[in-house]
Amino acid sequence: MKTTEFAPEALAGLIGCTTTQGIPTLYAPRQGGEVTAGLFFRVGRADETLATAGLTHLVEHLALHRLQLTDLHYNGATANAYTLFHATGDEDEVVAHLNSVCAALRELPLARLDTEREILRTEAAGRANGANSQLPLWRYGAQGYGLSSYSELGTWGVTPDQVGEWARTRFTRENAVLWITSESVPEGLDLTLPSGTRFPPPAATSTLPTTPAYICGEDGQVVLTSVVRRSTAGAVFADVLGRALFQDLRQEGGYSYSAQADYTPRDADFATLTAYADALPTKQDAVVGGFVDTLARLRNGTIAQSELDSVRGKKLKMYDAPDFAAASLPGYALNLLLGHRVLSPAEHRAELEAVTVADLREVAREVWASALLQVPGHRGVDWAGLTLAPQYSGTTVTGSRHQSLENENVTLVIGEEGVSVTTPRGAVTVPYDTCVAMTTRPDGARGLTGPDGFVVTVEPTLYLDVTPDRIATIDAAVPATAVVRLPARAPHHIPRPRQGTPGPRPSRGPGPATWVPTWLRTVGGWLLAAVAAAWVLIGGITIVRDFIGPDGDLGGAFAVALLEVPPFMLFRRLYLVHRARRRR
Repeated sequence: MKTTEFAPEALAGLIGCTTTQGIPTLYAPRQGGEVTAGLFFRVGRADETLATAGLTHLVEHLALHRLQLTDLHYNGATANAYTLFHATGDEDEVVAHLNSVCAALRELPLARLDTEREILRTEAAGRANGANSQLPLWRYGAQGYGLSSYSELGTWGVTPDQVGEWARTRFTRENAVLWITSESVPEGLDLTLPSGTRFPPPAATSTLPTTPAYICGEDGQVVLTSVVRRSTAGAVFADVLGRALFQDLRQEGGYSYSAQADYTPRDADFATLTAYADALPTKQDAVVGGFVDTLARLRNGTIAQSELDSVRGKKLKMYDAPDFAAASLPGYALNLLLGHRVLSPAEHRAELEAVTVADLREVAREVWASALLQVPGHRGVDWAGLTLAPQYSGTTVTGSRHQSLENENVTLVIGEEGVSVTTPRGAVTVPYDTCVAMTTRPDGARGLTGPDGFVVTVEPTLYLDVTPDRIATIDAAVPATAVVRLPARAPHHIPRPRQGTPGPRPSRGPGPATWVPTWLRTVGGWLLAAVAAAWVLIGGITIVRDFIGPDGDLGGAFAVALLEVPPFMLFRRLYLVHRARRRR
């Protein structure tokens, strides 16, 4: 094992710093006999494409496969911007674990690739989606940091060569940082890894033309995410916001059970602030209103000094905790990995002490300026100054037109430049040259996703005259690197047309909010149906009377019959709409 000195000035006297076989290493002792170590790599989901999503996760699983069942506590984690291998046990066990991980990374057991694909898909099937699972794709699109909203499509198609190359270029000693809770770097470590370069965190993308913005999500949850500059004031504000939401929505309003906020580093310069509150169906409007009001109160400056002092005091207590140096190792290591500044405890204390109410007000305004709010159901929040995130593409391609077999108002367009689906509300378009992933099925189905996250699904069974040559046009135009081949579907899983269905909505999320409540539309529909039915019934009686009555009038019966047509068609239309809703 070869070590050289590596010493950030901010950590002098607190944490030991060295370089182990080319890997920057931080160490500090912890009370007790066990040792914990973590090996970070600067590669994660945001470095992949949608077509290769899951590539890093596959490498992580393959690297851990050789480890046998022991009492050692170990695991791996693949996040947006990093991958972590960690273990806790006695010193010899931890050394053996790290050596095994690095040995596997040098020569991955690629013969096991198909098995690990199945394991990852099984893991994903059992994983519950979080409350904010859709917000990344609406903010970033189907790329970079937005990929955390998607399934790992790459588990279907990446090749052994792709997996091996990813490990050789991304899991290198220059792209890693090691931390370990020990008095010194243990003997016997063999962290030999390929040479490479340090990859900076990926640049952020955006699909939001303006913020603050909102989307419609599932009932029972109000979620907000914002991108803010990484700062001590930003971390303090997240705690202040969480306390304010809890007080306003739970303690005073009684609208929510859970109300909280979180601050998580995204890259070297920015962090994601997330706020959440739950709500019963009858309280959702109150929670949305209270949520917006709390944010307005904070950014307008009505933050009590006592709120700031309470949060600051809690944060300062961490310096009094036993084993503070050892506990801070992962945070310092991650900052080194991402290229963020490293503060000494004295510097961080000074920044905490310097935070003012005015600083928090400024962060609150920054939070609101980049806010993306997810509201339950189809309610709008334009009244609060937020704009509905784009629900449709801005362009439509020209080409062969294929009417939906379910809805005459929906048309698929297959052109030379891309594909579109047009609806009365708008169009969704994916150009071929920017398509980030296209799934294919042997039955001819194609699913094209653009970098903005919009999807056009081509199901030959659901559109008129989508012939094999039309599918071939798509296949020839989409870049081969974006193609993901999925297995054949059982015949009963291939969709068939259903008459009276409303046609596809944009697949990034729910359709635009409407100001007309569902109950009002329902009541109005029943009233119209009742009037139409009564008109048809009275008209029918009149016709019968004119035909068989003693003073029969065939001309009058014919006139009444003509007047019966509009209400009869209205009644039929309302019945079909009602039946279609019941089938969905």
